[in-house]
Amino acid sequence: MRIWGKVFGFIIGYMFGRGFGAVLGLWLGHLFDKRAGFADMMRKGQARQAQFFNTTFTVMGHVAKASGHVTDVDIRIASMLMDQMKLTGDARKDAQTAFRKGRDADFDLVETLREFRAMSQGRTEILQMFLEIQIQTALSDGELHSKEKQILSTVAKELGLGQAHLDALLNRWQAEFHHHQSGAGSAMQLDDAYSMLGKEESSSDQEIKRAYRKLMNEHHPDKLVAKGLPEEMMELAKAKAQDIQSAYETVKTSRGMR
Repeated sequence: MRIWGKVFGFIIGYMFGRGFGAVLGLWLGHLFDKRAGFADMMRKGQARQAQFFNTTFTVMGHVAKASGHVTDVDIRIASMLMDQMKLTGDARKDAQTAFRKGRDADFDLVETLREFRAMSQGRTEILQMFLEIQIQTALSDGELHSKEKQILSTVAKELGLGQAHLDALLNRWQAEFHHHQSGAGSAMQLDDAYSMLGKEESSSDQEIKRAYRKLMNEHHPDKLVAKGLPEEMMELAKAKAQDIQSAYETVKTSRGMR
């Protein structure tokens, strides 16, 4: 909490205007503190977004190298993700630079993740979104290699999410991948829909609704941007929210839910 604007405002106001001056100075000092606090908050928010952006692509490069070398497929996957984010100009160059950095032999995955977690300050939705993007990258070729899964386990551990959380996300987004492989415009399979919601056919309607609301809350694009998701990645959040909505509609229709 900033107070020095109010302190100096009060002192200076009192010196020149006694009681009235002190009150006026205190009010002006409050406005100064408020404005300075807002500017500080904006700087921190921009710093979090920049770190999310750079860390995403460095870890993505590290995941791509998990098999021992980066293939044309890995590079194409990274380029497709950049296209999905509509990255052009300097933003795309920054992403490519970060991707190459993650492929370096001396890249320190654990230290990078710890710095990212410290900057995210317990923003669980942001940490989860980061992990989901890495899962999406690993699954983009249709396979999850053992070394890729090992890296994802390290990511989940260092971000404080744990193996059980990772396994649930893997199950959910494998279903998402299967749905998108079916082709644009195709109906979502019921099994995939349940997996994306993290539920089973034996789940009650109320459990389905709660799962849907929780997932939509976690993937709300505006909320994620406010917590540190770069605006360039809002399209990814929107796409995930749309898939969750599609899964819910599929389950709801099959059950005749209102």
